[in-house]
Amino acid sequence: MPELPDIVVYLEALERRILHQKLGRVRLSSPFVLRTVTPPIEELEGKNVRSLRRIGKRIAIGFEQEYWLVLHLMIAGRLHWRDLSLASPGTRVKKLAARSREAAAFDFDSGSLTLSEAGSRKRASIHVLAGAERLRELDPGGLEVLESSLAQFAARLTSENHTLKRSLTDPHLMSGIGNAYSDEILHAARLSPAALTSRLTGEEIAHLYEATQATLRNWTERLREQAQGGFPEKVTAFREGMAVHGRYGEPCPRCGAKVQRIRYAENETNYCARCQTGGRLLADRSLSRLLKQDWPRTLEELEALKTK
Repeated sequence: MPELPDIVVYLEALERRILHQKLGRVRLSSPFVLRTVTPPIEELEGKNVRSLRRIGKRIAIGFEQEYWLVLHLMIAGRLHWRDLSLASPGTRVKKLAARSREAAAFDFDSGSLTLSEAGSRKRASIHVLAGAERLRELDPGGLEVLESSLAQFAARLTSENHTLKRSLTDPHLMSGIGNAYSDEILHAARLSPAALTSRLTGEEIAHLYEATQATLRNWTERLREQAQGGFPEKVTAFREGMAVHGRYGEPCPRCGAKVQRIRYAENETNYCARCQTGGRLLADRSLSRLLKQDWPRTLEELEALKTK
């Protein structure tokens, strides 16, 4: 799922292309992507884009008369930009309609913005809203970490007692952080994803705050450099250069130990046991229940089990 750094770079690319541009036509290839009925999405046609903003992991495009188009990409949704001047008018619609994964397209004078979604489980969504109040209703209220002080971060983090992984990825607590960057943040802070927020020391909270700020800022800058002023087409949760996320079984760049993981539902948590948990392996729900007393507790026990 695109997270804060990805969404920021998307918004910067969109500002250069559609800010103050008039939306000419909306085309929906999937009837399920639009989640609102009133106002109708056709109300946006003929209106100019006045602003763009991020709401958590959502992209909000503001039009004249306080209309808002809100895109939530979820896990497999991605945005694409095509310069309409590169194709003749008679072939534009045919080429765009031929792409079966495209759920929606928005044609501006400057080009066409399309929303695609891979896979069979369609979760990406479009909301059309009238008025700032309706827009605020979509905001889950998570803390904007890059705009917060250490005191604000600490207060929000400890407002509920959860594991660090859950607290960082809960949109009601922290804004824009998901599965990928939470792994990177916790590795940078040398903290266990299973550590409870109520048991953190002031020093650990400060390390986490600094790691969160640094990780989000560094990756935003790296993604800007990768886009090189173009539209970001290679948006993925698995980035080259990540320390632990998506690197199960590979060496930790800090200590060389193999990256471990915990699987749950459709997600997984990646971590370095040596750097983050004092060498202890975190229990994978399914495997630990299956193995019970045979579940290895440390890296040494795991390696010994592999040699049997």
